[in-house]
Amino acid sequence: MEAFHLSRPQVEFIQYQSIKPELIGGSVKGLSQRVISQDSELGDLARILEFEPGTDTSSNGVQVHDYWEEIYIIDGSVIDLTLNKEFTKGMVASRPPGMEHGPWKSLEGCTMFEVRYYKK
Repeated sequence: MEAFHLSRPQVEFIQYQSIKPELIGGSVKGLSQRVISQDSELGDLARILEFEPGTDTSSNGVQVHDYWEEIYIIDGSVIDLTLNKEFTKGMVASRPPGMEHGPWKSLEGCTMFEVRYYKK
């Protein structure tokens, strides 16, 4: 069997709450992440993103990324303030590079699973 290089850690099933939450820097209060794995070479990422009740990302403005972003809302909801539309538990999104989205507000709090990846 050929050996291969792992650029991100192996994680077998665990409770995501056992991963220490990290506050996301910037002017937004109440936004944190629990990084499941991250590829330091490519920048790909899998994480749990958490909004505390009342979190408002308006100060970040509309977001645009150079990577693909896949989202699953585990619990709670967020409101896209540009669209004036609420997205709730069980909903999914797939955003290609360059797609505008946000800013967001979460009245009750929200927990999301997010995967980011770059296409070569």
